Amino acid sequence: MNIHVKLKDIIEEMEIQFEESRSLLNIKTGEIVLVTSEDLRAAEDEKPFDHLPEWEQENRIIANDVVENFENYIELPTKYEVNEYEIMENFCLTVSDQRKQESLLRVIRGKGAFRRFKDELIDFEMEEQWYSYRDDCFKQIVIKWCKKNKIKYIE
Repeated sequence: MNIHVKLKDIIEEMEIQFEESRSLLNIKTGEIVLVTSEDLRAAEDEKPFDHLPEWEQENRIIANDVVENFENYIELPTKYEVNEYEIMENFCLTVSDQRKQESLLRVIRGKGAFRRFKDELIDFEMEEQWYSYRDDCFKQIVIKWCKKNKIKYIE
């Protein structure tokens, strides 16, 4: 593989993943594509798509290429492989102010943890620290993924 991918591009793609979609790297071109499960199913079933709007046709063309040339694609780490809750918890443990640390650890328990955590970060004026920590964790995940898949990357 002679392609080089930007870590930033992979991280950005990982951050916008949603249910019923897959983000893939084309190892021949270095292009990152997002395909929906619906488009992949339609491509596998070879359903015609010339009647669809242009943007949907473009999506279907990508899905067809993924199906026909699957060996050219590697799936990016999914949101299930990126345990953002664990990242959040580990961040809390790095906070040196004991009172803030205990408060952050308390708010991440139970339903609504992410919302409460972000509210608490705002109250403590720690959003910048959190996003820097989170970005670094995502970067390490992507570097590990690139190495595992023998993909050259640019920082």
